[in-house]
Amino acid sequence: MILSDISHNIAIHVETAYLPEQSDPEKKRYVFSYHITITNNDPQPVQLLRRRWLIVDGDEQVQEVEGEGVIGEQPVIEPQQSYSYTSGTVLATRVGSMQGHYLMKTGEGDTFNADIEPFTLALPNALH
Repeated sequence: MILSDISHNIAIHVETAYLPEQSDPEKKRYVFSYHITITNNDPQPVQLLRRRWLIVDGDEQVQEVEGEGVIGEQPVIEPQQSYSYTSGTVLATRVGSMQGHYLMKTGEGDTFNADIEPFTLALPNALH
């Protein structure tokens, strides 16, 4: 799935996976990883300053996660380059979703949000 912020030529690609070895369904603990690749198609560098996530489980319980950078970094992404990272989240249900945005700064000092459209977190075969 490729999601992108057209106004600033930032493409965001998301891949998700269920992690059964870290999950415990009997205790309503479902662990998912998400691997994100951010590609800068703009002619100037951008820096990822902050992230904000809305994580919703199948019972419509919402978690908000906000903070500086991603995985402890505030990467600068040069034109026509990509930055990738993997992180994870825990849900109380077999299916959920995430969406949010990154606060980015251009080489000229302007800031903008690169939106991350909703994507699904689900056990294999949980959705038909």
